[in-house]
Amino acid sequence: MRLPRPLSATLLLACLILSGCADPESDSAAESPDDSQVIHVVATVGMVADVVREVGGDRVRVSQIMGDGVDPHLYKPNRDDVKLIRDADVVLYSGLLLEGRMTDSLEQMSHSKPVVAVTKDLDKSMLLTPEDFEGHEDPHVWMDVSAWAQCVNVVTETLAQTMPQHEQDLFESAEKYRAKLQSLHEYGLSSIASIPEDSRLLITSHDAFNYLGRAYGLTVRGVQGISTESEAGLKQVNELVDLLVERKVKAVFIESSVPRKSIDALIEGARAKGHEVKVGGELFSDAMGVHGTYEGTYVGMLDHNITTVTRALGGDAPETGLNGKLGADE
Repeated sequence: MRLPRPLSATLLLACLILSGCADPESDSAAESPDDSQVIHVVATVGMVADVVREVGGDRVRVSQIMGDGVDPHLYKPNRDDVKLIRDADVVLYSGLLLEGRMTDSLEQMSHSKPVVAVTKDLDKSMLLTPEDFEGHEDPHVWMDVSAWAQCVNVVTETLAQTMPQHEQDLFESAEKYRAKLQSLHEYGLSSIASIPEDSRLLITSHDAFNYLGRAYGLTVRGVQGISTESEAGLKQVNELVDLLVERKVKAVFIESSVPRKSIDALIEGARAKGHEVKVGGELFSDAMGVHGTYEGTYVGMLDHNITTVTRALGGDAPETGLNGKLGADE
C-alpha cells in the first residue's frame, strides 16, 4: 500500500488554505459564476471529476487537481491547487485516504464550504481492508462499477443542495448515468466470466485492483512496494513467478501511473523457468486516460481495463470494448 504523503506537505497545504496566503491576487482573480448560475466544482481525481461532469452537465465548471497519469498517493498540492480549492463553490474528493494527508486539510475546509468525500455513504461492509493496508480501507472503490455507482448519489445530492433550482434535472442526469454504469458492470461480469477459470489471475504493479477482483471473479495480486533487493521482496516475487508457471498464466499487466520494474522482474523470473509471460497491456489504476479521450472518462477507463484483461487472459471481448470506442482517439 502507498502510505499518505509527508506531514510537512499537509501542514503547508493547511497553512495556505486557512491563512489565504496561497496567492496574493487570488481574490481578484477568482471567477464568479455567470448569469446562468454555473457553479465551480473542484475535484481531486479524474474519477470524481467525471461523475460531476456527467451529473452536472453545463451547470458546472469542473477543475480537476490531479490529471492523467498522476499518482494521488504521492501527489503534493501546489499554490495553484490551493487557489482552486479556496475559490471553488464545491469541492469533491474520493476519500478513504486516497488523497493521503491532504484529506485532513480538505476536511478542515468543510467548515466554510461544501467539501465532500464521494465515498462517505458507502456501507462499511462493502469496503475491503487488506492486511497490508495497515488497518485502513482500500480506497480504490471505483474498480467495482456497482460500488462506484453508489457514489453518484453523494455527488448528485451535493450539487442539488448547492443548486436547488436544478434539483430535478440533476437527479434525472444521475439516473441516466447510473444506467450506463449498470451496462458497464454487466459487461464486466460477462467478459471476465469468459476467461478460462485457471487463467483468472490478475497480477499488476500495485494493489489497486482488489475491488475489481471481488466484483468480477478474478484472483488479484499486486507487487508494488516490495523491493526485489530485500529478502522478503525476492521471496514474494518468486512466489508470484511460481504461481504464473503453475497456472500457465499468459499475461501480467503494467499501470499508467506506476513504474513497471516489478512486473519486468516477474516476466524475467518466469522466463528463467521456461514459461513465457507477456505484458498483457497497460491498465488505468489511480488515474484515467488523457482528458478528452474515451479512456479519459470513468466508463472508458473501466471499459479499457475490463476489455484488456479479458482479451489478454484468453477471454472473449471485442477489441473496441463495450461501446466500440476503445482506441478511437489513437
